Amino acid sequence: MTLLELQKTIIYGPVNSRRLGKSLGINLMPTSYKMCSFNCVYCQYGWTKTHTLEVSGYLPALPTVDEVKKTLEDWLKKGQKVDYITFSGNGEPSIHPEFDKIVDEVKKLRDKFQPQAKVAILSNSSSLALPWVKKALEMLDVRIMKLDCGTSEAFEKINQPATKIKYQDMIENLKDIKNIIIQSVFVRGDISNTSTDEVEEWIEKIRYISPDKVQIYSLDRPSAFKSLLKVDRYVLSKIAELAQELSGITVEVF
Repeated sequence: MTLLELQKTIIYGPVNSRRLGKSLGINLMPTSYKMCSFNCVYCQYGWTKTHTLEVSGYLPALPTVDEVKKTLEDWLKKGQKVDYITFSGNGEPSIHPEFDKIVDEVKKLRDKFQPQAKVAILSNSSSLALPWVKKALEMLDVRIMKLDCGTSEAFEKINQPATKIKYQDMIENLKDIKNIIIQSVFVRGDISNTSTDEVEEWIEKIRYISPDKVQIYSLDRPSAFKSLLKVDRYVLSKIAELAQELSGITVEVF
């Protein structure tokens, strides 16, 4: 098996998602290379080429609001039904400098063509301090936010954030956003977030943030860091049971 190829278009899919059913993807990042505010060791797209939270210098490589609007409208006019329209793709979607405007246009098109579909995001939670990002997130129907680690040390090793992204700031920002789903990836091997201490710290953060629910899973495809190993479902189930017992929050295993 090889790494997943980058999405080559703004709109992709629909894909059959374990968590979102039939999901139409929206990619706001470049189509020829990976741009992201994280450089996660488990990423299915491989290592991040442009590793930044500030993308204003890369605007020619990003789709405009009008381009996203036209591409999505053309697809929705075909009439194929989906369960979700999901911001995801080749990196963190919310770092697009006009993310809030794009969300507004996507919701208008959803309302017009497919009112049954929910508009969602798969986010790494890195940009929550930006006011327009927080505003845009509040407009979405479903906010699925990443939190893989219980300590800043594990965060630096596993997610490898861009400069100025601080773990504790991210935790506080996650707590401030209501009605979120936390999504966590567990890995083992030379780099791991499955030790007893790390899992206990992660549960403490979950309890503090108090999301609507938590979804946990492990590797499903090859990863950027080749020596990572998948955490088996039995271990994931034990993590979920403990987290649910200590936090009182529903934890699902995928």
